[in-house]
Amino acid sequence: MGLLDFSIFDEFRRMDGRQIVYQFLNFAMIVSSALMIWKGLMVVTGSESPIVVVLSGSMEPAFYRGDLLMLTNDLNDPIRAGDITVFKIEGRDIPIVHRVIKVHERSNEETKFLTKGDNNMRAGFVPYVGMVTIIMNDYPKLKYTVLALLGLFVLLHRE
Repeated sequence: MGLLDFSIFDEFRRMDGRQIVYQFLNFAMIVSSALMIWKGLMVVTGSESPIVVVLSGSMEPAFYRGDLLMLTNDLNDPIRAGDITVFKIEGRDIPIVHRVIKVHERSNEETKFLTKGDNNMRAGFVPYVGMVTIIMNDYPKLKYTVLALLGLFVLLHRE
């Protein structure tokens, strides 16, 4: 029994050219729809990343690892002490979620923020929403395997 003897490849071999083109177009439509939704959220929220997953426990008990955060960037509402911010540091890909402790306003209209994670140790539940993102970041090979399998499923799925 060779690699191409699996039933999933039998389905692909039974398709004619028209069905294969249809499946590729269907896959392209799914991908482009997801991109349009993401870009639409970027416009509505004014944020480069409208949804982020909390990847560390630095904000517990306010946010747990795996929680999803919906971000906004309202330029008319200034950041104050006590607000929760999400920011990136140069050279790091992972956004940081921290609470603003103090706002330093300079006379030259420069504003700097002192931030800190809440990180209060407290017994809590294990969150499940967003854990997929954490697992995919910890195991990149799994991410590519899942994406390949999902793409193959979309291409081979008949209606």
